[in-house]
Amino acid sequence: MKSLIVFCSKHGTTAKAAHMLRKQIDGDVIVVNLQKTQLHSDLEIFDSVIIGGSIHAGNIQGKVKKFMKDHQEVLLTKNIGLFLCCMKEGKEASEQFESVFPRELRESAIAQGIFGGELIVSKMNFLEKVLIKKVSGVTEDTSNLQMNSISQFAKTFNTNNRNSSV
Repeated sequence: MKSLIVFCSKHGTTAKAAHMLRKQIDGDVIVVNLQKTQLHSDLEIFDSVIIGGSIHAGNIQGKVKKFMKDHQEVLLTKNIGLFLCCMKEGKEASEQFESVFPRELRESAIAQGIFGGELIVSKMNFLEKVLIKKVSGVTEDTSNLQMNSISQFAKTFNTNNRNSSV
């Protein structure tokens, strides 16, 4: 099995989650941060694709949106997984997940995960720091990254990836 994990990460949390996930996914896994690298590879060479992003100002990164839009037809022929890093929990996190991933991809995904999040204030610019302090009251680095959610996602993905042929 050859899998691709694509994601965007501005302050490093989604990158951290993607690399933790990579260690737990069976087979040959390639990880690409769309924020730093333009994907030149043909998606046809992959059996499965995992897409991840994080919430900034209520939305997922534009490069993740563009990747999903540009490749949706091919993605629907693959085993796909979707994950989101966000600070919201429960119903609010689920609503964010549903709002950022297209319905067609959510419905065909063999694994979905909400991994919690982090506010890495030390890596934010001045405007981000002011906004975060105003909205959430957070003034220092805060982590709510949920390792158990990452492990559960990997377990579900591996099981369904083995048992599914698209």
